[in-house]
Formats: sequence, structure tokens, C-alpha cells
Amino acid sequence: MTGTVDRGNGRLAELDLLRFVAAMAVVSFHYLIAFASVWGERPAKLFPAVAPLSSLGILGVELFFMISGFVILMSIWGRSLGAFALSRLVRLYPAYWVSVAAVAAVYGLTAATALDPKLSLRDYLVNLTMFQRAAGVTDANGVYWSLWAELRFYLLISILVIVGVTFARCLVFMGVWLLAAVAAGVLGLAENEWVQLIVMPKYAPYFVAGMAFYLMTRFGPKVVLWCVAGISGGLAVDAALARVAGRIEAAGREAMPAADWAVVATVACFYVLMAMVALGWLSRLRWRGLVVLGALTYPLYLFHTPVAVVLVPALRDALPPWLTALVTVLVTMALSYVVHRVAERPVQEFVKARRRRRAAAAGPPAPTPDPPGRGAFPAPPAEPFAAGEKASVP
Repeated sequence: MTGTVDRGNGRLAELDLLRFVAAMAVVSFHYLIAFASVWGERPAKLFPAVAPLSSLGILGVELFFMISGFVILMSIWGRSLGAFALSRLVRLYPAYWVSVAAVAAVYGLTAATALDPKLSLRDYLVNLTMFQRAAGVTDANGVYWSLWAELRFYLLISILVIVGVTFARCLVFMGVWLLAAVAAGVLGLAENEWVQLIVMPKYAPYFVAGMAFYLMTRFGPKVVLWCVAGISGGLAVDAALARVAGRIEAAGREAMPAADWAVVATVACFYVLMAMVALGWLSRLRWRGLVVLGALTYPLYLFHTPVAVVLVPALRDALPPWLTALVTVLVTMALSYVVHRVAERPVQEFVKARRRRRAAAAGPPAPTPDPPGRGAFPAPPAEPFAAGEKASVP
């Protein structure tokens, strides 16, 4: 696998870079702002110079959701429901299962207590399904909440897979979803359990924005798509301000020094970056290392918490805070690479090989017409977890 962006096979190396940036934003927020029990004191006091910037890392997951909307819509185009489900299973579960086992080992085999979810063996087994929240079981790792949102997005977008993906149907899907999110706020139903479960008013704007930007990539920057992106942007800013305000209320401004203007600027930056991807302005990014960074992102997201729980208490009294944080990040990245090579890649390669054999036995597929406005870019991915799909989850 090379770092070259092949806009004909759906590989967008610029999304690998954005995913890694989003993951490091989350790591920065947790290590330098949120993990007080890991450090033994408020991290903002240990890292005051970067605390205002690191506090904005809480929004890294929102960038993940935008990327997911883009890439998942790209990956379902011309694909069956079974192929889509297989791609998600292969992409999500191998590293996830290892991470659940790692969390269980940390709290079962060491003296670590920070961030302990205090789960039983049964609870850890339920966590292996990734549907623990539906069963009323606590997440083994705090970052798993975003995967639950991803799963619900996959269930919603499966409607498009079933009825068939077209430009018009995508517009209807996105419009109805945004309208439902707006209605939930206007009617005071945003906190309703079922509305949050299905409509996800806090996160719908990000998924919809990603879908709109992908449609720009495929069909050109049509006015209606800019309108959808703009409406979602207003809702996204409002949701981001509310989420950050909730964190400030819980932890205090000193521990969470994120200014409102900075939150607005961060969300706006996400939209600008995704627009640049959609318009091809970042297509010159060709560095081979972007592929590696993209491969590290999901394991990095899953493992940075248990690694910090073990390493930071062991190092914080012997090393300066900055060096402790740096060593912890480097160890997490090394572990993430191992997990990718040992747990993720073999499963993905096995399924890809089976898919190629089946495709060869079935003969060459019939040619499909180019979408209007943008020539042949990008063709629907031919594999159940094509390279571009690696951008769809943390």
C-alpha cells in the first residue's frame, strides 16, 4: 500500500491526515485536560500554556463524525447491505475486541484505579458486542460512546442502502434528518431518550455535513449542497457550544478554559477543511506516511486511555509532566501499530482475498456510467473495506 492518493479508487490520503489530527486532538484533550484522576490533579494546572488549545480537543470526535459521513456515503454507493455490514464488522471489531480485553486486563491484573469502570466479567462480555449502551451496561472505556453513535449512523444510512443510493435520495435523507434535529430542539425534545437514540440531534449535523461534502466530490459543488452544509454548520456550532458549556459547568472554567469564540472557530475550521477535501484542494498530499497515520488512528483512539492509566501514574513522579505525556503518546502509537498489524490487517486482508476470489469467479462487472459533473471520480469501492473506508471511524 502506498501513500499515493488514487482518486479513482476512492483513496483520499487527506482524510487519513484529518483523522490523525482528530485523534491527536482527542488524546490532547484527555491527557492535558480531562484525566485528573490519572495525573492526581487537574492537568490544566500542569500544562497551562496549552490548556486553552487542548480543551478544544473535545471536539475531535465531531470531526470524526464529519469524516464518517463523507466516507460511509462513498462506501455504500453501489453496494449491497450485506457487503456494507461486512465492511463495518471487519473495520470495527478486531481492534475493538483487543481494546476491551486490554481494559479488563488493566483493572483485573494491575493496581490501577483511575477511570476504573468497575465492571463485572459479564459486563466486559457485553462490551464485546459494542451494543452495551443498548443493554444498559457501562462502557469499559469512555471513548466507546462515539462508537455507539457511529453504529446508529450505520443503521440509519442502511435505509439508503436498501432503497438504493442516488443523489436525490441522499438529499431527502439529509433533509429529513436535519429537519428532525431542528424539530427536536424547537419542540424541546432534544433530551428525550428516544429522540437522542434515533435522531441524534447533537451529532446529526456533522454526519450530514460529511455526506454533503462527499456529494460535492462526486457531483460537483452544487448550490443545494452548500445550503445543506450551511444549515448543518449552524446546528453544529450550536451543538458544540452546548457540549463545551456542559463540560465547563461540570469541571469549572479553570480546568476547561475553552472560549466560545474558539469553539466557533474550531467548528468553522472543520467545515473549511472538509470543503477543501471535497473541492480537491488537498489532493496534492501524497506523503506515504499519511497511510500509516491513517492506519494508526483507530487503535490510537481505542488504546490511549488504558495506556495512560498504566503509564502516567508510574512516570509522573520521576519525569516532568511534558516528558511523561510525550512518552505515553509514543508508547500508545507504538502499541497502535502493533494492534493494526496483528489484529486488524490480517482479518482485513483475509476478507479482501476472499472477495477478490469471488469476484474473479463471477467475472468482470458491468461498466457503470460516470456521475454527472465530475467524470469518473470516485468510483464505488470494489472491496468490502476499501482503502478509503479507513477514514470512517476513529
